Amino acid sequence: MIEFEPIGIIRSPFTEPIGMPIQPAGASGVKGTVEVFEKYRSALKDLDGFSHIILLYHFHRSQGFNSHVVPFMDSQPRGLFSTRAPRRPNAIGLSVVQLNRIEEGVLFIENMDVLDGTPLLDIKPYVPDFNPQSDVRTGWLEQVKHKVSRHEADDRFK
Repeated sequence: MIEFEPIGIIRSPFTEPIGMPIQPAGASGVKGTVEVFEKYRSALKDLDGFSHIILLYHFHRSQGFNSHVVPFMDSQPRGLFSTRAPRRPNAIGLSVVQLNRIEEGVLFIENMDVLDGTPLLDIKPYVPDFNPQSDVRTGWLEQVKHKVSRHEADDRFK
């Protein structure tokens, strides 16, 4: 059995999934906070030196999954693992966000696409040099990735 214990709570202006950005690229300038629980706050040491962080979180309002889904930016069914749809076998999400500052265990972040009250599972520093890739292919998203900045979530993953 695998169990996760949240290390904090993500706060954002989005109280409902419908109408919120579907990726950080579509959430430019959207501000929020991450409240890290007291017992984990000492682990924030040195994080303020990073401009961006990776948030790993639990899609707490997502239940069940389908092997094939119609993604937000498409009109035809795709295999779940070729999408970033929120309804997954293990409801884990990730976002790369800008870290503006840290005050008393609260991270002030920007460019966020996360629902208010989302349980935070982990934080990692974003280091572009650690994952350099060349010859990247993005499959079916090649044709629609330009839409992400102006696309919002609808009710298809309720």
